[in-house]
Amino acid sequence: MQHRYTVTGMTCNGCKASVEKHLKALPNIINASVNLEKAEAVVEMLEHVSIKKLQETLPEKFSISEKKNVFTSINSEEHKSELQQLKPLFIIFGYITIAAILMHFKNWNWSSFMLDFMGLFYVVFSFFKILDLKGFPESFKMYDPLAKTIPVYAKIYPFIELALGVMFLMRIEIPIALILTIIILGLTTVGVTKTLLAKQAIQCACLGTALKLPMTKATFIENTIMIIMAIIMLINTYIS
Repeated sequence: MQHRYTVTGMTCNGCKASVEKHLKALPNIINASVNLEKAEAVVEMLEHVSIKKLQETLPEKFSISEKKNVFTSINSEEHKSELQQLKPLFIIFGYITIAAILMHFKNWNWSSFMLDFMGLFYVVFSFFKILDLKGFPESFKMYDPLAKTIPVYAKIYPFIELALGVMFLMRIEIPIALILTIIILGLTTVGVTKTLLAKQAIQCACLGTALKLPMTKATFIENTIMIIMAIIMLINTYIS
């Protein structure tokens, strides 16, 4: 008998090989084939093996569950689960916003607020990516068009974000930083959009691989906000 499962937590081919190896090691498992992009495992069994046993044989970073029928309606608990997974992203975004507001609370200036918000955004998000410089590129290449074509771009991307963050906070070559923001986040947003439209269940690399966040509309919104801010600031720079 053949069963399909959803496997989360995989970020690279090494993860794929690890999941296949552990599943195949179980009694009554004839074969296990994993599709990294679809986050899916197809398992052939002599006798049925419970989800509990499948989960127990996998390393803690991976989670396995029954493949949901595409026609099955999503209940409120599943919605709640998705929001819970995105909780770290919302908290970090909130902290960045509050920090940028406090920096200009006594002498409010929208332009300065947006520059500092973008600077803090880049510095904080690059920090999480740098935590796993080995795993991040593999995860990023799954949806970013330029990273797929030029693998080295995925490796240096965290440092590009860090450099842009410093440029915004220190007010260094702001027009160049704004143009680069529009380009690199524009490319990433194209990849995110394609992934969402294809309904692929992959991990978002926006906070690296330390926090396992699913690719959702929140990722698209987060990038769009930064792009809009960059466009507004670029227009203001050349008008003034």
